[in-house]
Amino acid sequence: MIFSKFGHQLTRPSGIVSLMEDLGDALNVNPDLLFLGGGNPALVESFESIVARHLTEIAATPERLHKLIGVYQSPQGDEVLLAELAQYLRETLGWPVTQANIAVTSGSQSAFFSLFNMLAGEGVKAGSHKHIVLPMLPEYLGYADQGLAPDMFRGFLPKTEITGSNRFKYRIDFDALTLDENSAAICISRPTNPSGNVVSDAEVAQLAVLAEAYNIPLIIDGAYGAPFPNIIYGEARCEWQEGRIYVASLSKLGLPGARTGIVVADEATISRLVSVNTVMCLANNNLGVSIMTALLQSGELDQICAQHLLPFYRAKKDHAVACVDRHLAGLPYYLHEAEGAFFLWLWLDELPISSSEVYRQMKELGVLVMDGAYFFYGVEAPSLHTKQCIRLTYCQSEEVVERGVERLGGLLRELYK
Repeated sequence: MIFSKFGHQLTRPSGIVSLMEDLGDALNVNPDLLFLGGGNPALVESFESIVARHLTEIAATPERLHKLIGVYQSPQGDEVLLAELAQYLRETLGWPVTQANIAVTSGSQSAFFSLFNMLAGEGVKAGSHKHIVLPMLPEYLGYADQGLAPDMFRGFLPKTEITGSNRFKYRIDFDALTLDENSAAICISRPTNPSGNVVSDAEVAQLAVLAEAYNIPLIIDGAYGAPFPNIIYGEARCEWQEGRIYVASLSKLGLPGARTGIVVADEATISRLVSVNTVMCLANNNLGVSIMTALLQSGELDQICAQHLLPFYRAKKDHAVACVDRHLAGLPYYLHEAEGAFFLWLWLDELPISSSEVYRQMKELGVLVMDGAYFFYGVEAPSLHTKQCIRLTYCQSEEVVERGVERLGGLLRELYK
């Protein structure tokens, strides 16, 4: 069979495909693997109990059950959910938004595919080629292969600040960050996947100034951030501004199987996004919509984030950090300051082999980690971090994290001899 350019581009090996294959292998084929590599949220039993209660109520109400399984929702999203979300954003964050500013998609991954290809790639003007600016690598690997045009992304390496013993933090290098007439949008994840970094309020404001100067949107991927699930361990404002596009997800709230994304933007952007979403998906699934509507109407959403999710993930993070410090003691490692999300980003200074080889050898030891090289793309001259970093998730049980990090420490001690 002969494939088109589209077929070749989306079927070639990629980081996100490898990640999801590993996830499927760990969950279904080889459950004995110690899985420290994926982005699946943890099992939070108290949250799932709340969801189960709402699903039971939905199933017991014929009208609500029919709405869940028997109808298409409108292309923009269910009208009741859109109204609830608009009210929630106005009351919780003070955003001056209406239903016309919000769209529901089949997961945030599909939302980004639509947004990136709406904004960047081959321009209307002959010979023009637009790109998405990623102001601070490493950045979410799921963006990397979404561009239908070549060279869709232009990434910029960060400043690296040593913040303490075995600790560091990335910051945006505004001296190196450059935009031009072919820049279509600026995009950040906040908190950042993979590093757990939270781009500061001051950095966001500076990015907004740049975006406004070039009349392009600033896209903020809040999959792990505000307003939900708000897995941020410090303070971070979430402000509305004309020209910003916010993308949220129900996955990290604890509903990855519901495949529901939420986009908040100006009315014109939402209208165009809905058109693309309709062509691609016809309509979104109703499961996430039904659960989210119930959580908003019951007033439980903020309580879930503050009292169930945040303390749970904070404890997981503290345990994982302690494991790394214990099992890697004396080695030349640095942990990125874990400010949000549910990952540890480990920089192995002077690593004698590549991070890709560490991934391979750890897999032989029965542990899956994430090779950090995948998170550096759109840049011509990558840094040493491209080959010296790995990402660990702390969503597994404490026993799995402990055993996985212990094996990692054993491998690294052999390598650093």
